[in-house]
Amino acid sequence: MTPRGKAVLAVTVAVVIAALVWVWRLGGDDATLDLRAGTPSYAVRLTVADPRVGANSVLVELTDTDGRPVAADEVTVEPVMVDMGHALTPVTAVAEGGGRYRADRTDLPMAGPWEITVAVRRASTTEHAVFSLIV
Repeated sequence: MTPRGKAVLAVTVAVVIAALVWVWRLGGDDATLDLRAGTPSYAVRLTVADPRVGANSVLVELTDTDGRPVAADEVTVEPVMVDMGHALTPVTAVAEGGGRYRADRTDLPMAGPWEITVAVRRASTTEHAVFSLIV
């Protein structure tokens, strides 16, 4: 390779690296994850502000099939890392009213793909909605 070719290659690599760092920093500060799933009786929305390794605050919003907020007897958030066989203790979400439930300190102890199961118990039935996310 000629000296000029080496210089062009070096500049090109530097520009690509700078662009990747810039794009990474743009998304790194406010990466709110907003997912939706359903069960036979409920529409479930799961929101995690800036998902990361460690403790996370998970917001669950429940509505019935007509879009009305649901008052459940219990809502739990159950993180599982299927690839590694990690099943963590479910976190009981606290009702905030209007079909909103918050599960603070939902731990995701390592980076990688996670399945988050939201279990909704109402009367004598429990229904599950499963969400996938990558930390």
